[in-house]
Amino acid sequence: MRATTIHAPYDMRVEDVPDPSVQQPTDAVVRVLRACICGSDLWAYRGQAERQPGQRIGHEFLGVVEQTGSEVTGVGTGDLVVAPFMWSDGVCDYCREGLTTSCEHGGFWGSPGHDGGQGEAVRVPHADGTLVKLPKDAVGDDRLLAALLTLSDVLGTGHHAALGAGVRPGATVAVVGDGAVGLCAVLAAKRLGAERIITLGRHQARTDIARRFGATDIVPERGDAAVEAVRELTRGQGAHSVIEAVGTEQSMHTAVHLTRDGGAIGFVGVPHGSQTGLDLGVMFNRNIALRGGVAPVRAYIPELLPDVLDGTIDPSPVFDMTVDLEGVPDGYKAMDERVALKVLVTN
Repeated sequence: MRATTIHAPYDMRVEDVPDPSVQQPTDAVVRVLRACICGSDLWAYRGQAERQPGQRIGHEFLGVVEQTGSEVTGVGTGDLVVAPFMWSDGVCDYCREGLTTSCEHGGFWGSPGHDGGQGEAVRVPHADGTLVKLPKDAVGDDRLLAALLTLSDVLGTGHHAALGAGVRPGATVAVVGDGAVGLCAVLAAKRLGAERIITLGRHQARTDIARRFGATDIVPERGDAAVEAVRELTRGQGAHSVIEAVGTEQSMHTAVHLTRDGGAIGFVGVPHGSQTGLDLGVMFNRNIALRGGVAPVRAYIPELLPDVLDGTIDPSPVFDMTVDLEGVPDGYKAMDERVALKVLVTN
C-alpha cells in the first residue's frame, strides 16, 4: 500500500510500504477514507521533533473496517469507524477513569513499528477500545465526513481545553491560538454556554471561522498588547476561562495574564521551546488554576458525536485545503507556510 513517511526535516514522501494485517486477536485493519495533517505534525516536519528516517506519520483518520481479529466484537467488517489519535484498550484503570491517553497498553499512530493515519490502511491495536462506529450513510456526505474526522483529535482537544478552563454558561472565555484546535475550542466554548468568547488572532480567514463558531470579539494584538486589549473588553478583570492552544512560552505567559482572579487556564498546545512560561507567583496570588494536557478524545467521542451528526456543531470549516494521498507533501508545505489552516486527505 501507499503511506506517508518522513525522512528528514521538510522531506515527506509517499511510498510503497507493506500492507497492514491482523497480528493480534484484538487487532482490526481499517481502510482509510479520510485523514488529515495536524499542526503538531509540523514539529516533526520542521525537525523540531525527532523522527526516524522512514517513520510513518499522521494520527487522525476514519475509514472502513476490512478485517478483524478473533477477539474483536465491537466492530465488524464493513463498519465505518473513527479512530482517536491514540489507541487504547478501554479496560485498564486509566481507560475506565476516562484518561485513555494514559492507557497501560496504548500508543500513538505513526510511532516506530506502527502505521500512521496518512496512508491507505492502518492496523489498529485494541480495536474494541479504540474505534467508534459511525453511521454508514455518512460515506456519501463529504461535509459530514470532514466534521466526523475532527472527532479524532481537534474537536475533542478543543473540548478538553474548554473543560480544563472551566467554561460554563455565562462565562467570558479568551482563546490564545487561531489554529484548528483553537478554533474548535471556540466551538466547544459556545457549546458549553459561554456568553462572550474572545479570540486572539490576526488572520482574517481564521478569525472569520472563529466568528462563525461563536467568537464575539477578535483581538489581533499579541503579548502584552493582547493582555491590555482583553482587559479593556472585560472591565479590567480578564476572562473567567482562558484556553491556551499554541504551546510556546509567550502564549502561556499571555494566557496567565489574560485570566481574571479565580479563573482557570485550559492548556492543550503541545509544548515546544522554553518551558518557563508559567508565572507561578502570579497564579498563586490570583488563585488561577491550570488544567489540561493530552486530550483523552476517545472518552469524549460518545458525547460529541450526536451533536456532529445532527448539525448542532459543524467543525468541518477548519479544513480549508484538500489533497489526495500523493499530495500530502504539498499539504505539509502549505500548512508550514500558513497558506492552509488544516489539510484534509482523501483516499
